[in-house]
Amino acid sequence: MTEIEERLFDLQDKKYRDFQVKLIPTVDPSSVIGVRTPELRKLAKELIKKDDTDAFLNKLPHGHFDENQLHAFILSAMKDYDRCMAGVCSFLPYIDNWATCDQLSPKVFSKNKEDLLANIKEWLESGETYTVRFAVGMLMEHFLGEDFDIAYPEMVAAIESDEYYVNMMRAWYFATALAKQYDSIIPFIEENRLDKWTHNKAIQKSVESYRITPEQKTYLRSLKIR
Repeated sequence: MTEIEERLFDLQDKKYRDFQVKLIPTVDPSSVIGVRTPELRKLAKELIKKDDTDAFLNKLPHGHFDENQLHAFILSAMKDYDRCMAGVCSFLPYIDNWATCDQLSPKVFSKNKEDLLANIKEWLESGETYTVRFAVGMLMEHFLGEDFDIAYPEMVAAIESDEYYVNMMRAWYFATALAKQYDSIIPFIEENRLDKWTHNKAIQKSVESYRITPEQKTYLRSLKIR
């Protein structure tokens, strides 16, 4: 084993591993070591300060789920935008589960929205399940506030996919968008702009949100497709 693999096995929690395996069905159970998230974050902060961390980041694909999680946390902690974006673009093709996809959330992306948006558009066209999911997640995280534009939910609505993990993120996006940009987003629901499953799941997530008013929840329930 590599030094990093040894560190991960030293942090192994077998009960947690058994719990994780049930939550990530697309991952080979034998690849899961079982390291808790706080420990992975702590290790990532340690490794990002070392000069030889690129050797780990460049060694793809990794053999363990936990290595992918650690990789995501290292990238998320990077402060240099160009280095981080290059690392993300290299890593995305190797992501094979929703957990690693959703853990990958570089804070530095907020510093260069124009370049990020250009990459998001490319990722949406990739056809790769977790690359598309990541792209929608980045639109949700960075472009539902002051940088919002109606073109962005149009992009998410236009996605055609049979992949559960893509459509779940699309539903999550529209539920969050309803909470933050209700007046702009409600027409997507009223006009049935989404496929039935994503439409109904977005409504379900919205009515579960404390950020949606009781009146809005009542109206959204009436828009459910039977």
